[in-house]
Amino acid sequence: MKKFLNSVDTVLTESLDGFVAAHADILALGEEHKFVRRRVLKPGKVALISGGGSGHEPLHGGFVGHGMLDAACPGQVFTSPTPDQMMAAAEAVNTGAGCLFIVKNYEGDVMNFDMAAEMTAGVMQIVTNDDVAVENSSYTTGRRGVAGTLVVEKIVGAAAEQGMPLESLKALGERVNGATRSMGVALTSCTVPAAGKPTFDIGDGEMEFGVGIHGEPGKRRDTLKSADAIAEEICTAILGDLGDGARGQALLFVNGFGGTPLMELYLMYNSARKIFEKHGVTVARSLVGSYVTSLDMAGCSITLSMLDDEAAVWWDAPVHTAALRWGM
Repeated sequence: MKKFLNSVDTVLTESLDGFVAAHADILALGEEHKFVRRRVLKPGKVALISGGGSGHEPLHGGFVGHGMLDAACPGQVFTSPTPDQMMAAAEAVNTGAGCLFIVKNYEGDVMNFDMAAEMTAGVMQIVTNDDVAVENSSYTTGRRGVAGTLVVEKIVGAAAEQGMPLESLKALGERVNGATRSMGVALTSCTVPAAGKPTFDIGDGEMEFGVGIHGEPGKRRDTLKSADAIAEEICTAILGDLGDGARGQALLFVNGFGGTPLMELYLMYNSARKIFEKHGVTVARSLVGSYVTSLDMAGCSITLSMLDDEAAVWWDAPVHTAALRWGM
């Protein structure tokens, strides 16, 4: 294993220290590294809080700032944060309008955010489950929440910034989640620092279809195919799952898992865009880059989020975070 480390025991805290120092104009670090929050809070605004295991950067801390999250709670690598982290974050960023938790559908995350919500007044939750690859996995009951979580955080974050109340934000987030589908493919495994070796073995001429963002198994192992063939299978699965909902304007988001060059991600975007538009989807908005990663895994996911007029406005609204910035 070759990684830039001082110690596997301090990799998270040292990384958080560097992250907040590099973006000190917009971020502050919570006590005992329990959370990252916006440096300047907006009074009277519903506070949006998310989080999950580390190793998916820039998710979620990279999306803390104007137009997205108010706080993010980082767990250890691929491990859920604890309820006391969410409770501390909620106390720090709640300015009186309540809090909305945005939670990926992984059992540890759901359990711990549920516990925090039960012990914190004025909290509602959205659970994201955009992955069409598998119904149940080693980490979930039901579909996994993956790259589509970013779409929910961006659209709901923009609406919160403009003063939308808590119940309406929850309904908006659930609508966006319901219109969003994702699927991923891995070309290599990832290496968790504490383990020191790849999570799974995969041959040079193989790929894992439907892989999750923790390196958990996908739908099947297959021989490596062309980019067009990979995109065809993923896009067909997404379109089939959306059914009649796959008509009109959409956001196409091609996400890298951490070890894939942008050149290849844009190539995959080109393949996916042609497939979707051939089936009657108008790609009106786009995002390409490594935003929901799995440490050093090579691979990508494709996300399609159908956009009504309201969702398109909120997607376009100004955002200023470490990882996403436009319109300001």
